[in-house]
Amino acid sequence: MSGARSVLALPDNLPSPDTRVAAVIGDPVSHSLSPRLHNAAFAALGLDWLYVACHVPEGRGAEAVEDMRSLGFKGLSVTMPHKAAVASAVDALSATAAKLGVVNCVRVEDDRLIGENTDGIGLLNSIQTQMAIDVEGLRVVIVGAGGAARSVALTMVENGSTVGIYNRTHSSAEQVVAIVGGTSSVVQQNAIKDAELIINATPLGMAANDPMPFDVDLLRDDQRVVDLIYEPSKTTLLKEAEARGLQTLNGLGMLLHQAGEQFRLWTGQQPPIKAMAESVDMTV
Repeated sequence: MSGARSVLALPDNLPSPDTRVAAVIGDPVSHSLSPRLHNAAFAALGLDWLYVACHVPEGRGAEAVEDMRSLGFKGLSVTMPHKAAVASAVDALSATAAKLGVVNCVRVEDDRLIGENTDGIGLLNSIQTQMAIDVEGLRVVIVGAGGAARSVALTMVENGSTVGIYNRTHSSAEQVVAIVGGTSSVVQQNAIKDAELIINATPLGMAANDPMPFDVDLLRDDQRVVDLIYEPSKTTLLKEAEARGLQTLNGLGMLLHQAGEQFRLWTGQQPPIKAMAESVDMTV
């Protein structure tokens, strides 16, 4: 009929008052792959959850924690530059987060907000599944001394690796070793020659004109090289390592597995890693 009004067909999976909400906060955050990863996981298991990205300006991370509390969010992922601020704003910290002083995940436990750090376990799971190696007894050099380097170094030491920290600013490397302890130590660049696994935990490689994070002529046969950067998927460092016939890995697997650990902390269920990987065009 000419006077009939059209009816808008709504999707069946719209959020409801019962939908549980989780979010990622950062500045910037528009580039984040976390919404794709987590929403794919919720859909794969038929969970009534929704994950969104929230731009929170630098300096307002603690406010976001209070917003999480008042709005009833059930999970929070935390990226730069809020990891330290959120660690100071939650009710309690896991042992790992307390040692590192930074948080990348917040979960709810009996109305309390608990800060966690899943970065290190994310990389460990990525290395074990994608490179098929046991890190116990492994000689590792981590290049860099920022938050990612600390998280990765702590997890590798706790799982039996001997870890050297190389950073151009020696005092920053010393700070990492002071936090991590155990079998970690400050090393010079030449230590890369004797390492079995080299991990670039610096941002060098994100831009096309970035210098190398270390002298690639130090690389030798049978080493493995990991770059925590995942965009671009192959940094100049990884290209140089592959040209030398070395096994390489970028940071997308770390992102995937740290998200999977967050999913487990929030929902109590095992993460559907395959579905999550497919959401970011990754094969596992």
